[in-house]
Amino acid sequence: MWTRRHFLTGTAALAALPLPFSVAAASGAIALEARERSLSLLPGTTTPIWSYRDEWPLVVRTPRGAPFRAQLTNAVAEHTTIHWHGIRLPNAMDGVPYMTQPPVGHGESFAYEFMPPDAGTFFFHPHCNTVEQLGRGLAGVLVVEDEAEKDLFLADHVVAIKDWRLKPDGSFDVFSTDKGAARAGTFGSVETVNAKPHAQLDALVNGWVRLRVLNLDVSRIVVLALDGAEGFVIATDGNPLPPVPLKAWKLGPAMRADIAFRMPRQAVRLQNVWGSKPELLAEIALIESALPGIGPVPTLAPSQVPEPDLKSAERLTFDLTAGHVSPALEAYLKDNPNVTLDQLCLPQRTFWAINGRSWSGQDHKLKPPPLAELKRGRSYVFELFNGTPHPHPIHLHGHTFRVLRYSKEEIVPHLADTVLIAPKERVEIAFTADNPGEWMMHCHIIEHQETGMMGYVTVA
Repeated sequence: MWTRRHFLTGTAALAALPLPFSVAAASGAIALEARERSLSLLPGTTTPIWSYRDEWPLVVRTPRGAPFRAQLTNAVAEHTTIHWHGIRLPNAMDGVPYMTQPPVGHGESFAYEFMPPDAGTFFFHPHCNTVEQLGRGLAGVLVVEDEAEKDLFLADHVVAIKDWRLKPDGSFDVFSTDKGAARAGTFGSVETVNAKPHAQLDALVNGWVRLRVLNLDVSRIVVLALDGAEGFVIATDGNPLPPVPLKAWKLGPAMRADIAFRMPRQAVRLQNVWGSKPELLAEIALIESALPGIGPVPTLAPSQVPEPDLKSAERLTFDLTAGHVSPALEAYLKDNPNVTLDQLCLPQRTFWAINGRSWSGQDHKLKPPPLAELKRGRSYVFELFNGTPHPHPIHLHGHTFRVLRYSKEEIVPHLADTVLIAPKERVEIAFTADNPGEWMMHCHIIEHQETGMMGYVTVA
C-alpha cells in the first residue's frame, strides 16, 4: 500500500503538498495565552477576537497516551478556564470554574496536565460566559495522534466551522438575545470555515484524504455531504467508526466527524445540505500524482473506550424541557446583594431545564443536587427525551458514550461525547461510569446551557 512516508521518499513532487497547519505540543507542553488579537473576517475590516495564540484556528497535535501539559495565561478582562471537550481526563483538569477548579483571573495562570487516552479530533474552549468568550473566538482544536495512523492519509486537513456575530465595520454585535436563547439560539451574521468564507485545501490525486470536521459554532447545525467523490465517515467525535458511506451526516454544535475519501482528478466539495440550497464548506483542489488508485478505505486504530454491559446496565431518564429561575438562587441573591450573576457565571434569564431543574449557579454554595449519582464501574443507559420544539446537542463531560438508537430515525450505533436530539425525540446512549468525579451534562447550544439546560452527575 502506498503511504505518505513512501511517497515522501519516492518523489520530490510532494514538496508542493502543504502539510496540515498545526502547532506540535513540543515535549508534550504548549503555552496558551488568552488575549485579544486581530483577525480579518470581513473584507477591509479587522475584528478584535480572543484567541490562545496568533493562529486561528489553532490546531494542537499531541500523541495519544503521552503526558500533555498546557499552561494557560489569562490576559483577557474577565476570568476564564479551559474545558478539554471530549477528552476522558481527571476531573480536576476538566476546566469547569467553581466545580473542578478556581476560575483563572486576569493576569493569572493555570497548568492543565493529563495523558489523552484516545486518539482523535477534539477541541478546547472556556466554560464560563461561554457564549461571549467562544463567540469572540476563544477555542482551539486538539488532534490526538496514534502512531498506527500516521501513514494512512496523504492529506489530513482540519475543517473548523464557526460563525461570528459582527457589525459591518467588523466589530462584534451582541452575542446573545432573549429571543435566540429561548429558541434555537442567536445565529452569527458571518459564516466561516477556518476563518474564511470556505476552506480552500488540496490533495494528491489517488491519495486518501482525511477531513477532520468540527462544528465550533454556538448555535449552528450542519449536515455534511460530499460532492465529487465517494466519502466515508470514519470517526465520530474523535472515535473510530467502521467506514460508513457519507450521505448526509448531521453535526450539532460541538460535534465532530472525520471524513475520508480518495482524491479524484477533479475538485471535491464538502457541503452543508441542512437548508434548501447546499452551502460550500470546503473545496479540495487536486495535485497531480502518479499514485495508483487502489486500496480500501484506511481503518483507524481501535477504540480504547470501555464497552458498557447493556444486559446489566441501569436505565435513567432525562427530560429536556422549558425551565425557570431556581427559588434557591433567588433567595441567595436576595440575602447576598453584593453577589452578582456575572460572578456566578450566570445570565440574566432562565429558559431551560433538565428533569425540571434549571442550573442555579456554578458557585459551590449554590450548586444544585446532582441529576444522578452513578456507581463507579457500573454501566448505564441514559434515555434523553427532548420535550421542546427546538433541537438540543447534549454533551456529557469526562466520558465517551455509545449512541444506541433514535426514536425517529435509523442510525449507525457509534461512539460520541455529544448527541443531537430533535424535538419530541428520544435517544438512548450507554456508557461505563469509570471516571470518578462531578461531571457536567448540558446542551451545547451555548445560550441553552447558560440559561438553564445544564446539570451534573457524580461518579463514585
